[in-house]
Amino acid sequence: MTPLYAQSHDYSKYLVLAVDDIPLNILLVQKMLARFNFRLKTAANGQQALDAVAAEKPDLILLDLMMPGIDGFEVIRRLRANPETADIQIVILSALNSQEDVVKGFNVGANDFIMKPIIMEKLLTCVVTQMQLVEAKAKNK
Repeated sequence: MTPLYAQSHDYSKYLVLAVDDIPLNILLVQKMLARFNFRLKTAANGQQALDAVAAEKPDLILLDLMMPGIDGFEVIRRLRANPETADIQIVILSALNSQEDVVKGFNVGANDFIMKPIIMEKLLTCVVTQMQLVEAKAKNK
């Protein structure tokens, strides 16, 4: 079920960065976001994610945790430590699902945590909520 807010809203002005080392996961996210005209960038690892953010600051990052090289936890730490990127909305999408991993994700600065396998309706609702937060922040600046 698609939230009414999502059905009647233009998301083409928003940039989402999807970060996952598994191409199928990226494809699933791309298909869902394409339905609502989000602009989308992708990255296959933590370093690519940091490079992509440096090139163009996204409104939202959908971030896997288990990746080669720089993992998702470290990506969040680095983004939160930088005043230029500290306010980016970050949603973790991960197969790590222990309570310890979820708590660690929030403690390093994630805004939300969705466990894999991804339920598309849940992801869409989460993305819409994050975009509402982005809009509210923009109005308050």
